[in-house]
Parts: sequence; structure tokens; C-alpha cells
Amino acid sequence: MTQLPYSQASENNKEPILKVLERVFADRRSVLEVGSGTGQHATYLASVLQHLSWQPTELSAHLPMLLPRCQQAAVPNLVTPVGLDVCDMPWPGLMFDAVFTANTLHIMSFDSVRALFNSLADLAHRDMCLAVYGPFNYCGQYTSDSNARFDQSLATRDPASAIRDFEQVDALARSAGFILQEDNEMPANNRLLVWRRRG
Repeated sequence: MTQLPYSQASENNKEPILKVLERVFADRRSVLEVGSGTGQHATYLASVLQHLSWQPTELSAHLPMLLPRCQQAAVPNLVTPVGLDVCDMPWPGLMFDAVFTANTLHIMSFDSVRALFNSLADLAHRDMCLAVYGPFNYCGQYTSDSNARFDQSLATRDPASAIRDFEQVDALARSAGFILQEDNEMPANNRLLVWRRRG
């Protein structure tokens, strides 16, 4: 059997993420996951949250990394992954009332982060829940020395990548009609932010 792409970080954080999502997605029916990577979150979360139709997405060039794990998992409520670049409009004709993304905002350029929220403003369900996992700065300050070192490594790899300021991201969310509901502290100096847009 071919060895599947693997992320230790995804393995480490999947259960803490589940504990939040099983609560905030309890009344949801369909989830769009933006930037599914290796598929470890998609396959695990969909297998446990069986009331949800789970749609993984990834940049088209990265689908070969995502598809094998999703196919092998054979989870009935896990939809076949599709290509999605948040900067491309229009998005594919996807129906969802929740969005989940993990460890993506600091990889994207800030223009891409802005494009993500602009698209959600145009396309999202009127009553929608948005959950974003990853590191954030607060009041322009790092929350830990390890996050400061991580941010430096991001800048070395790609100057457009960076840990995002919570206040800037929340402003984008509010401009798209979302109101912050929760800011959950997570392992390894990460957060899981939850916004809701009411119909």
C-alpha cells in the first residue's frame, strides 16, 4: 500500500478541534473545509460527525495529496474533494451552512485571506457558522516565543505568509456579516475562532 502524506500537527490537534466542532456544528448539515491538506482532519472529523456532509477542498495542484486518503477512508458522509482557490471567482457550486479551515490563514497571503472572506460574504448561507483554527497575534503581539519563531520561519519561506492579527481577521469577518461567538484556546499556542452569521 502506498504511504499516504502525513502531518503530525494534524494528528496532534484533531481531537481538541473535534471537541469544539461537535458542539458548534451540532445544528449544521454541510461543511466546506477550505485547504484540507493531507485529508487527516477531513477523514477523522467526518467519521465522527456523521450528521454532516463534509466537503474537502484544496488547490487543484495539491489534490493528488488529498485524494488518496479520502478514497481509502471510505467515509459515507465525506464528499469527493474538489479544487478550490479562494481567489478564483466564482467558487464551484457548493452548498454549505458551515465552513472549517485549519492552519491556512498564515500560509495564504493577506490578499487571499481577504478574498476568502469576500467570497463568504457573497456565497455563504444566511445562517452560517465559520470555524478557523491556527495561530493568531493579539494587539500586534505574539502569544508565545514559539509563535514568534514560527512567524520568522514563515517569512523566510514566503514573505507573503505570516501569523495574522486577530483584530484584522475579525474585522474581515464582521465586514462579511459574521459575529464572533467563541475564541477557544488550543494546544501549541493555537486558537479556534468561531463566528456566526444569522439569517
